[in-house]
Amino acid sequence: MDVDKTVDEYYQQILKRNPGEPEFHQAAQEILSSLKYVLRKDDHYADEGLIQRLAEPERQIIFRVPWIDDQGNVQVNRGFRVQFNSVLGPYKGGLRFHPSVNLGIIKFLGFEQIFKNSLTGLPTIGGGKGGSDFDPKGKSEHEVMRFCQSFMLELQRHIGEDIDVPAGDIGVGGREIGYLFGQYRRITGRHESGVLTGKGLTWGGSLVRTEATGYGVVYFMQEMMASNKERLHGAKVIVSGSGNVAIYAIEKAQELGATVVAFSDSSGYVSTPEGVDVELLKDVKEVRRGRVSDYANETDKATFHEKGNIWEVKADVALPCATQNELGEEDAKMLADNGCKYVAEGANMPCTPEAIDVFNTRHTLFAPGKAANAGGVATSALEMQQNASRDSWSFNYTDQRLRDTMHNIFRACNDTANEYEVPGDYVVGANIAGFKKVADAMLAQGVI
Repeated sequence: MDVDKTVDEYYQQILKRNPGEPEFHQAAQEILSSLKYVLRKDDHYADEGLIQRLAEPERQIIFRVPWIDDQGNVQVNRGFRVQFNSVLGPYKGGLRFHPSVNLGIIKFLGFEQIFKNSLTGLPTIGGGKGGSDFDPKGKSEHEVMRFCQSFMLELQRHIGEDIDVPAGDIGVGGREIGYLFGQYRRITGRHESGVLTGKGLTWGGSLVRTEATGYGVVYFMQEMMASNKERLHGAKVIVSGSGNVAIYAIEKAQELGATVVAFSDSSGYVSTPEGVDVELLKDVKEVRRGRVSDYANETDKATFHEKGNIWEVKADVALPCATQNELGEEDAKMLADNGCKYVAEGANMPCTPEAIDVFNTRHTLFAPGKAANAGGVATSALEMQQNASRDSWSFNYTDQRLRDTMHNIFRACNDTANEYEVPGDYVVGANIAGFKKVADAMLAQGVI
């Protein structure tokens, strides 16, 4: 087999079948570039149209979401749910409410979710993703509620605790999950706790779920640094973003002795050379839903920068936790020039391929999101376990399960990279380790 030719043909098929979806193309190309290593050793993975099937969603659902704003006007948004692969279990993946959402973005997220869920090592979670181009920012509580209720009116036809289990993502936090779950319960007449994760603690949610993605990326970073006989304690860290993932990455990094020297939102970034006041940040972002400039205005130990670039700040570690493709080639060069030695993705695909190339050539160790940010979906799976057994675990026990999961994900990435003779390449390690579990299950279950 001419592996390079075969893989290029796979990619050309994806481009032809999915025009105008650059994020999905980017995610597919990254996976396919890693699969060259697999096909050179195990060409049976090219049998039975396996890779073509893996790149094609099992189901794509697009629907209208009409809702009434506070002025009595009818607004119409578009809803999506892409059920990508269920070979390991019910579809599992978040809902994103953001004006940038389109089918291509949901497909890229769902495709990544297949391998991320596989990497967790936890049973019975397949890959899926959903969302809407609705923007919760600037909307009243009642507008958000009415939108969520309309969204669930259609989504409920396609989900269930043994079918598809959505969770939160950008724009979908505890408030939105509550409105969605309440509508699902009213429509179906069932208190089916396991149909959504990220629920409130008083009605089926799990401790640590709120913190899980941010904590998990820091636990993964710890493992990366320990493998090079270095410690997070004493390191300077940049965290882009100031949403859920960023806040709890900041919190855990500082608990472990690091100093977070900058964080950001879409309006600019805040430099914090002495570290972040996490409680103030939570109050500004989670309670008041404010901007990072509000944080800077309330402390004399921070400076807001409307212009400039957060990646200019000198640090040992960078955790991009905002959104896809936020960190490009020139940003990566700035980080490397300033001595940054470790980068781990807290968001989904925040680093462009060109940025990753810079990290590889400049010997900056890089961890892809499908591995580093898998703590969120891992803890969602733990929430599903608790719902299924009608149980509730302590914070410390659940946090330890999260730590163990991130340790195991790192070991899988590291060991697989070594097996395929690309030591330290956690992109290849993560892609192959995630792929082989799913591929073996697909081959075992026949052509479906």
